[in-house]
Amino acid sequence: MTDTLTLGEGAVLLDRTDGVATITLNRPEILNSINFEMWHGLLEAFRAVTDEPTDRCVVVRGAGRAFCSGADLSDAAEGRGAAGVGRTHIDNMRKIAEVCLALHELPKPVLAAVHGIAAGAGCNLALGADIIVASDEARFCQIFSRRGLSIDFGGSWLLPRLVGLHKAKELTLLGEMVPADEAYRMGLVNRLVPVAEFDAQVADMARRLADGPPIALAASKRLLNAGLSSSMAESLEAESFVQCVNFGTQDAVEAVMAFLEKREATFQGR
Repeated sequence: MTDTLTLGEGAVLLDRTDGVATITLNRPEILNSINFEMWHGLLEAFRAVTDEPTDRCVVVRGAGRAFCSGADLSDAAEGRGAAGVGRTHIDNMRKIAEVCLALHELPKPVLAAVHGIAAGAGCNLALGADIIVASDEARFCQIFSRRGLSIDFGGSWLLPRLVGLHKAKELTLLGEMVPADEAYRMGLVNRLVPVAEFDAQVADMARRLADGPPIALAASKRLLNAGLSSSMAESLEAESFVQCVNFGTQDAVEAVMAFLEKREATFQGR
């Protein structure tokens, strides 16, 4: 059974099916460029799946023929921006930062399903996911410099960690379009699949993530994110604490029983 919510005045759709929450950017007529309604819709969606225990995995994708072409600059031209009419640029950027942090801190696996263009903030929205599956027709671009802007939506933090500092500078300063196969080779993309197999492979990976142990997966995600700025000693201490919590869960008991009984484990998040 699918439950659908319309958020951000229709700019974002949230569909829930059997533990998989699919967040769809829904402005296909303009390649899902992000206006202030969509920023609000994304924030609502990220908060909704954070608070809903039956949402076990999140898929972010775009409607139509693109993932997301970046921020809708016509909003800025009209004085609207991310947060609406009358807000200052710093107000707008703080709202965008709030959306980015909500994605980064979301305690569930997030899968970005990228087809077509992913540019600017749309590119970094994809990079902010935990796993990226891209069709062979996908394209990525840090387009900011071509619009007279600097990198945002967490790109300055994400990109060097994914491809290294000098490659991140190249991608950002030149703003060149990167085809899917090159993005895969440089480590921007986890899986590259033919467009004909794209939806099936996204669904399969989302199902596998949704069937995983929610408490353990959330903890692993936190550990990996924190490990980027932690010492080995700090990481080991955090791992020890988290693993003691895991050993006390019903899911850990179920995993052992499933192993002994030679069957697949059924995790409940308890």
